[in-house]
Amino acid sequence: MLTRMARLLVVKTTAGADAPERCSQAFTVASTAAASGIDVSFWLTGESAWFALPGRAAEFELPHAAPLPDLIDLILASGKMTLCTQCAARRDIAPTDVLPGIRIAGAAVFVEEIMSDGAQAVVY
Repeated sequence: MLTRMARLLVVKTTAGADAPERCSQAFTVASTAAASGIDVSFWLTGESAWFALPGRAAEFELPHAAPLPDLIDLILASGKMTLCTQCAARRDIAPTDVLPGIRIAGAAVFVEEIMSDGAQAVVY
């Protein structure tokens, strides 16, 4: 009998409001995977770092795209969301500033995740 190996989808977005379509694609892919029962780790880097703050995702608008707050809730309900350490520091974002459930971690954790058995990484 074959057993299916658990897979991890690691999605990293460097895009925020500066590149709305690319940003929305990253959130959409991650939330779709999470809703499908796939283990998801979503990384906020670069300009997407701002979406770790309460209320910031609600300001994002893109026609014909799902609202980012809904996608964030979906990802956090069954996956992990991480804000890049350096990206947070450059924007003066402290751990106490971010939405509940979002952790702050750096490159070592990202590399550990993407190098784990069965992991698939996608960067937007």
